[in-house]
Amino acid sequence: MTVLDRARPVAVPLSGAELDLLARLLRLPTAGPLEVGPGATVELWAAQRVYARAAAELGFTVLRHAAPRPEELPELTPRAVRDALAADPGFLAAQPSLVLRLGPPAPAATVMFNVHLDTVAGLEPVRVDGGRVYGRGATDAKGPAVALLAGIRAALTTEPEVATRLAVLVQAVAGEEGGALGVFGTRPLVELGFTGDLNVFCEPTGRRLLDRCTAAMTACVRVDGEDAIDDEPAAGHNATVLLGALAGHLAGTLPAAAAGDGQVCVAGLHTGTLHNRVYGSGRLLLNLSYGCTATADRLAAAVDREVRTGLAAFAQRHAGDPLLARTAADAAAVTSVEWLKRDLPALAPTRPARVRAQRLAEAAGLARWPAGRPTFTCDAIWAGASARAGALTVVFGPGELAANHAHAAGEYAELAELERFAADVARLLGLLARQPELVRDRTDRDRTHREEVG
Repeated sequence: MTVLDRARPVAVPLSGAELDLLARLLRLPTAGPLEVGPGATVELWAAQRVYARAAAELGFTVLRHAAPRPEELPELTPRAVRDALAADPGFLAAQPSLVLRLGPPAPAATVMFNVHLDTVAGLEPVRVDGGRVYGRGATDAKGPAVALLAGIRAALTTEPEVATRLAVLVQAVAGEEGGALGVFGTRPLVELGFTGDLNVFCEPTGRRLLDRCTAAMTACVRVDGEDAIDDEPAAGHNATVLLGALAGHLAGTLPAAAAGDGQVCVAGLHTGTLHNRVYGSGRLLLNLSYGCTATADRLAAAVDREVRTGLAAFAQRHAGDPLLARTAADAAAVTSVEWLKRDLPALAPTRPARVRAQRLAEAAGLARWPAGRPTFTCDAIWAGASARAGALTVVFGPGELAANHAHAAGEYAELAELERFAADVARLLGLLARQPELVRDRTDRDRTHREEVG
């Protein structure tokens, strides 16, 4: 009898209690100030307590439920987080993260699942219609969080080895959305050692196992010049025209530096909203993802180079233009590049780790993420070098970000997809209870054993 024969269910129906849990979580507003601005009601403490009570029914205990402290923020903390903390010193106190544990004190292997209970802005009406559940977080990522518990429930019911041989950790975190990128949510939990031999980040991958993950950096191209009245538009610096020209130039030149494992997003161009003045100041944002340090370095160098090149081209083109002569002459002097987010790690597995991920997927009957398809950024970036030695980190979850309208109006999850993901979780845990060596390499296991008995 094969592993898949022993764990045949392809769907684990969500119980009435689990559907109620999902509806309750969806109704709680958990978008933080990075998404909705200061002063918003953020119910992350309440959402995590509700989740912890549901997990307690399965035997989970709370290892940690706490908010980060300002002094714990690292130097690479994104500017958006620092600005939010400056605007509201109590910002972090409303951003707790939760760690739950189930299993024996000396397990054959430990599996950690990470879910984020914060969402983007825009609380959506909660409803179930035609096999779909609608609401903010339905697919990113409250739906997967509830389906995870359903999968663990099924594993405990059908696979007795899970309760006696595996430790299961669940991180239910804040700070995944809004540009925080896990710096005050997942990162400190990983650094405190709340990780496993296998770390599973439950993000929408279409139930395909993904073993790599991009990080992102954000550059702000600033123009700080002088305004002018509309009756004398040539008297000032026209930041609108200058930044528009740079936006077009950068959109055409930067993608070559990201080729292979990154993306370039040119966005956030802002100078002003009125028509009867020339705005001398403004900014243009560049969000740049990368899959390794070499790509990050190449992109950063390209930004500096292509901004200079774009400014020189603008100056040459408009030097004799009466409307833009002053802007052209001073373009380089009034333009600068400021990095708002930089130096975050990407999840870039070694070749042996990729082989282990392939073996795990095959043994558990899970599809792999297509080799040529671009990846995305999530909190899994923190579980690479920071996790325990020999650990395997993957991203795996139900639904897809675009197809299920994550971060958009009408976000939904297919109940059947959540139930298939629950079955995937149950099958994976049953497999690892019987074959922990699939995720725990021998060198790390022997080292840990020596520490425990020595």
